[in-house]
Amino acid sequence: MKVGVFDSGVGGLTVLRAIRKELNRVDLIYLGDTARVPYGNKSPKKVIAYSLECAEFLLSKGVDILVVACNTASSYAVEILKDRFHVPVIGVVEPGVEEALKVSSGKVGVIGTTATIRSGSYQKLLERNGIEVLARDCPLFVPLVEEGLIKGSIASAVVEHYLSDLKGKIDTLILGCTHYPLLKEEIRNFLGDVNIVDSSEAVARKVKKIVKNEGQGKTDLFFTDRSQNLEKIVKLILNEDIPLKVLRELEVELP
Repeated sequence: MKVGVFDSGVGGLTVLRAIRKELNRVDLIYLGDTARVPYGNKSPKKVIAYSLECAEFLLSKGVDILVVACNTASSYAVEILKDRFHVPVIGVVEPGVEEALKVSSGKVGVIGTTATIRSGSYQKLLERNGIEVLARDCPLFVPLVEEGLIKGSIASAVVEHYLSDLKGKIDTLILGCTHYPLLKEEIRNFLGDVNIVDSSEAVARKVKKIVKNEGQGKTDLFFTDRSQNLEKIVKLILNEDIPLKVLRELEVELP
């Protein structure tokens, strides 16, 4: 079985890592659209167009299922991908909400990119279940992670800047972007005793229900651009050295 995962950058590797933990024999193919990261400040039309391109590339590699690791793409493009392609498509929004509902006593914070928060995808699902929601966009979090600044004074200052008005007002926080788990330590240090929901594990469990654990256990990593510290961040997330491939097949134009 082949599982295809795509994200706007490196953050979706947290989802890939969780899937590998659940399914050690499947073949994983990852596409990080690092040439156009972040998706969170793009228009819905652009996000949908980029998502279709990423999905088509993964399908050309023969994947049996598509995992949309990017929260922004999940918010805007999942239903379109389901209609367009013949394979199962799993996003990250619904699994994250399901996990939050299990642990929250009624007050949930959601943080994500500007586009994800503007879409209202998390808020609508939570409010439908009687949850009080405080949502905040954190546009500097993705660049922080992409630059490897996940700990220290800069990271802690940015976390405080965005989350100060959530502190003491929520019992659960949904990390509505796959990059954000890499800032989890700084977020937890600032917020204190709050349930932190990282939807990557929930997504992995959902994938496990519909994918047979069979294959060669191979992992292929594709990116649309090679940043200076790409290898460093990939190793930080996956804790192993895996050769990276910069795409020639996918023609991308910077917006």
